[in-house]
Amino acid sequence: MSQTALERFLRYVKVDTQSAEDSPNYPSTEKQLDLLRLLVTELKELGAQEAGIDDHGYVIATIPSNLPADHPAQGVVPAIGFIAHVDTSPSTSGKDVKPRLFEYRGGDITLPGDAGVVIREAENPEMARNIGREIVTSDGTTLLGADDKAGIAIIMTAAQTLISNPSLQHGEIRICFTPDEEVGAGTKYFDIPKFGARFAYTIDGDKLGNLNKETFSANQAIITVHGRNIHPGTAKGIMINSIRAMGDIIVRLPKDIAPETTEGYEPYIHPHMLQGAETRSTLKILLRDFHTPGLDVLKSRLETIVAEVQALHPRTRIELSIVEQYRNMRDYMGEDARVLDCLWEAAERAGIQPRWQPIRGGTDGSRLTERGLPCPNIFTGGSNFHGPTEWLSVWAMEKAVETVVNLAQVWVEKSM
Repeated sequence: MSQTALERFLRYVKVDTQSAEDSPNYPSTEKQLDLLRLLVTELKELGAQEAGIDDHGYVIATIPSNLPADHPAQGVVPAIGFIAHVDTSPSTSGKDVKPRLFEYRGGDITLPGDAGVVIREAENPEMARNIGREIVTSDGTTLLGADDKAGIAIIMTAAQTLISNPSLQHGEIRICFTPDEEVGAGTKYFDIPKFGARFAYTIDGDKLGNLNKETFSANQAIITVHGRNIHPGTAKGIMINSIRAMGDIIVRLPKDIAPETTEGYEPYIHPHMLQGAETRSTLKILLRDFHTPGLDVLKSRLETIVAEVQALHPRTRIELSIVEQYRNMRDYMGEDARVLDCLWEAAERAGIQPRWQPIRGGTDGSRLTERGLPCPNIFTGGSNFHGPTEWLSVWAMEKAVETVVNLAQVWVEKSM
């Protein structure tokens, strides 16, 4: 079981773990359990304690403290946790992933499985830092799965390092692998008291050195248009086509606050799932803003649009509902600065320049932080998640392993 993060990653991506929207089951797909059960076996082989999987699919394990009884931090250093999710996005297939490992020499990369899929250098400035280094891509017919199998490989490799090197002193470490993060349910049954960590870190970030203590606050808007169907040959004056009304809603959505036109701290309204027929059409929209009250502003924009379209199509019935998803972890991080200070120092010791980067998304850590378990996010080295142009820097993944190993030791030092 002595393997590099790369070797583990290349194995894990070959296990299809795609989650599914609107599934009545948990995990949402049975196939996620294939990797979750494999991870239990591997944790036991590494020597982790209490490794097991619960009824909801959560894998939890412990690396006990190795501090001597007379160590100044004994009984003082808190238990810390490391968390990653096994599922991949429903947006793109994760079946039969064919990872490609090669040395990047610059320029665009045309993927061999589909010549129309190109990783463009101009769209990926991070690639310049990896010239002469190894990267991993898919063949272009699937996503790669670095989100978040790179995070899993990082945690497993760090666990291997800590267990096999007793000279690396650390307090108690808890590990958890979750299902269904990509469909917003990764922490649905997460038992914080059972997990037993006082502070935790998700390994679910992107570019080298990016550390996240701020995420979007997030709601989902659901617009439903009700119509009436009848055979089109006798439809005059009777049919009420919900698709036409929904089209008028979509065309009115603001283009200047969309994911493709915003960056940094800018909010967005993002239509991301559409189902329709004459009788009923449904549009799911992501509302995102780092400033939580801004979500009400985005909701008001939608209410104005719905009212305008309702007037244009008076025979339809249009409904708007809002579902709360997660909140900016910054607002719930707490007053103990060590959770962030230790992370920063651990990254610096890995020989990189860390930076606090607001993440234009959310992780399991967003909800866990809101629920009382401070849980900032650590980079994995991946880019272009959720699509076939996803790629992973092996160098950055290895630096993430170093950061996690360092973090366990820095916590001991900061607790004395």
